[in-house]
Amino acid sequence: MRQILLDTETTGLRVEDGNRILEIAAVEMINRKLSAPERHFHMYINPERDSEEGALNVHGLTTEFLADKPKFADIARQFLDFVAGAEIIIHNAPFDVGYLDMELGRLGLGKFRDHVANVIDTLAMAKEFFPGKRNNLDALCDRYEIDRSNRVLHGALIDCELLAEVYLAMTRGQDSLLIDFAGGDDAAGGAGGRRQRSGSLRIDAPSAEELAAHQAYLDELDKIVKGSCLWRTLEPKSDTVESAA
Repeated sequence: MRQILLDTETTGLRVEDGNRILEIAAVEMINRKLSAPERHFHMYINPERDSEEGALNVHGLTTEFLADKPKFADIARQFLDFVAGAEIIIHNAPFDVGYLDMELGRLGLGKFRDHVANVIDTLAMAKEFFPGKRNNLDALCDRYEIDRSNRVLHGALIDCELLAEVYLAMTRGQDSLLIDFAGGDDAAGGAGGRRQRSGSLRIDAPSAEELAAHQAYLDELDKIVKGSCLWRTLEPKSDTVESAA
């Protein structure tokens, strides 16, 4: 799976005020492993305007530094070729996607989502995992004990690298779905043939003792509700007959 961690820096907070992108970084990750640095995309961009004071204090990229850098129109095709068809991971995706939509729209290149497989918003994920807590990138780095000592000013490239670590930490539980069980009798259906393969997942069929314990538990539930518990109504008839045999 090809995923790309993406971040932008802009001249201000509101795209509606005519602000522009002045830095863009896209870090490639293949099968949950970062690619070599030469496979990343990183560009400083001449935004053709000054940064707002608040934004300048955040990223530190002055008008003078950006004056000789390419304009977005000069790098748009290269950028779209890099992200084409990938799954994009962004922290606070509506912000970055809004700016990308604006820049692409100015060039008649459609919407950002038209060019990629889909967009994952790690801020939305974090709000589900940690409701009511601070969920900016700094807070998540601290929560997952990720070193951010090099992040003095916000920069798109370093933010992407930190976001990669945060995303992997947030989705750590998914690793169990990606384990390759190939090799050995245990993976191929050893231990009495109870273990079966379904893609890369493993299904353990219940033993006779486990089935009997399950039925005994349901019997107790039936007594409590003085009838048939909900599970009985959902349980396939064949399973009930086989387990009772």
